[in-house]
Amino acid sequence: MQHARDLFRRSDLTLRKPNAEDGADIWELVRACKPLDENSMYCNLIQCDHFRDTCVVAELDGEIVGWVSGYVLPHQPDTVFVWQVAVGEAARGLGLGGRMLSTLLHRDVCKDVTKMQTTITADNDASWALFRKFADRRDADLSSEAHFKKSVHFRDQHNTEHMVTISMEDSRAMA
Repeated sequence: MQHARDLFRRSDLTLRKPNAEDGADIWELVRACKPLDENSMYCNLIQCDHFRDTCVVAELDGEIVGWVSGYVLPHQPDTVFVWQVAVGEAARGLGLGGRMLSTLLHRDVCKDVTKMQTTITADNDASWALFRKFADRRDADLSSEAHFKKSVHFRDQHNTEHMVTISMEDSRAMA
């Protein structure tokens, strides 16, 4: 683990906007990050192209080791929805997920954002830990409620997704 921490601190870790050429590599990263839902490679390509301003790629030594996809809600411009956070095995446990979320919030496209939302299944401990820690570090309120329900929305094919909302009304929470 110490070797991974040394790599993570190196100056060649880059957090950047994706480009269309990143789509296939992001698709492979997500596939390797169970239990994340896999989207099509085309979906990841569209995210990199159409939603690049609200997505973050973490790159180390030319390899994509992290990914955040999201978008500002069209009907709620004060809310950014985080679709997916993926951190490759080599970069886990190092706070990369939180760093990518912070990078997203500091972009111009999020200048009016005071809320972050995501959906998480009850059994996804890693995602719950990430978003709770993210809220705690900002002294922000975190709430959740069942949103997309197993029997109603997923025909019993997927566990219920809970809508998690982090309210960062205080501008200091954004820092």
